[in-house]
Amino acid sequence: MNQPYFDVGAALQEVRARIDRSARDSGRTPADVQLVCVSKGKEAEEIVPALEAGERAFGENRVQEAQRKWPGLRDCYSGVELHLIGSLQTNKVRDAVALFDVIETLDRPKLAEALAKEYQATSRRPELYVEINTGREPQKAGILPEKADEFIAFCRDQCALPVTGLMCIPPAYEQASPHFALLALIARRNGITKLSMGMSADYELGIQLGATHVRVGSAIFGARHYPA
Repeated sequence: MNQPYFDVGAALQEVRARIDRSARDSGRTPADVQLVCVSKGKEAEEIVPALEAGERAFGENRVQEAQRKWPGLRDCYSGVELHLIGSLQTNKVRDAVALFDVIETLDRPKLAEALAKEYQATSRRPELYVEINTGREPQKAGILPEKADEFIAFCRDQCALPVTGLMCIPPAYEQASPHFALLALIARRNGITKLSMGMSADYELGIQLGATHVRVGSAIFGARHYPA
């Protein structure tokens, strides 16, 4: 079934303008904020307009979906940086390391150990962000804030993993700013400079509170349509 037309180019212009304005209003340089276009649930042909508009950073939730879409797109468009922003199962680690440039959802010791083993077996070294469950939501993945320092040290010291960033998804029913501020605080005390925080509804707030990466999907590609 054909989906209604959505002007990705115009939407991108609006999102870029809002990122630029938010960064400048916060005394920051717009170039210091990377837009990650969340292309999960979108087919390859729906992603092409963003690639044609010059975007190169994209986020996907599932390894298998990304495997289906991105090798062909990368054959046509150079310089793509692919972010895994969904939960990673240990049995998908090898595939994820082979495909993604950034894995934003490192969230448990067993996964850290599996990644460390794969890093020893291959020359691929995706950047790793630790996902923090700032809202302490039992249904969500992520390290609890009070365990973040210990887990980051475990990843770096015992697993020799390149942890360069943190990521969070605040509870949908709460104001995002305290969660973004908490993530920034954890990053500072661990010498981490990359913060992936802010999505379509709150990326401007994320920028105000220090986001270096914002993950924007529906504001660029329109609503996702999943099979019934």
